[in-house]
Amino acid sequence: MKKSTMADVAKLAGISKSTVSQYINNRFTYMSEPTKERIKNAIEELQYVPNFTAKSLKQKKTRTIGVIVANILHSFTTEVIRAIEDECERNNFQLIVCNADDNSAKERKYIDILLAKQVDGLIIFPTTGNFDYYQYLKELQFPVVFIDRKVDGNIYPTFLLDNDAAAEIAVESFYQNGIQEAGIVLPPLKKNMTPREERLEGFRKALARRGIQLKEDWIVEGNSQKVSEHLKTLYRNNDLPKGFFTVNDVSLIELLKFLKSKRLKIPRDINVITIDFSVYLDLLNPPITIIKQPTVEIGVEAASCLLKEIQEEERKQEYELRRFTPVTHIESEQIKK
Repeated sequence: MKKSTMADVAKLAGISKSTVSQYINNRFTYMSEPTKERIKNAIEELQYVPNFTAKSLKQKKTRTIGVIVANILHSFTTEVIRAIEDECERNNFQLIVCNADDNSAKERKYIDILLAKQVDGLIIFPTTGNFDYYQYLKELQFPVVFIDRKVDGNIYPTFLLDNDAAAEIAVESFYQNGIQEAGIVLPPLKKNMTPREERLEGFRKALARRGIQLKEDWIVEGNSQKVSEHLKTLYRNNDLPKGFFTVNDVSLIELLKFLKSKRLKIPRDINVITIDFSVYLDLLNPPITIIKQPTVEIGVEAASCLLKEIQEEERKQEYELRRFTPVTHIESEQIKK
């Protein structure tokens, strides 16, 4: 069957090709409703599919952006991606999502692939080890936005949580309920892992402001196995704190697995406060206290910024960080008891 063309649509609808082109590009300012309806019906009848590849080559734009996340398993990441997608859809842009698994070599490979696909810009949850490549993209004047982690020099617009504020909320919640023996659980500390570094330092400073020194043994950090062994050692030594602050949902899962294995109850035996909301947390009984990131706002602002950058001919040399205040502190039964 012969593939339908824009000329076929125009002929069937009884209008010009330029009017069909305006319809396809969502330019409806001077277009009547009957005309739009005729074009819509003609497109459906002819099963016409616009040739966006040819269009992008002509315009040197693909109306596509790439998103490279550090770890797609985090609820924060999936929620932000959804917000980015919604904002792009509102602006007639498409999304290609890649997962780097916190691997800088994998991230670099995905950057190469996305550039080969001629994406108009990139949103990156940066890993470590690719600063030279980010700098190269900067020299090329290629539009990039960072989320969740900052890079030295602030070479691109960066959107992340106010991690000091989040840690302050956690410590204040413990403190107001008479809990001064508090520890923290977090994934492996690596260079430029901004949320982990800042939440640990913010936790330490928030305790110090109340005259409390964070006990080093209560900093439970590492991969799944290391966290598990550390918690078991504290348990064997009868040295568990009265409360734990987990810096993300993955750390929370490791802590909950340990508590279940030792039949320790929340809040009877230990209080738990976490950052990042996941739907499965609604199933916990009693519920735990959650400090929620404004994921929708972060995603929308980052996408809007990138789309604006795509329209700009020149990039700034340096950008200010945009920090977002935690939007929800969900009080649970455990904190009230």
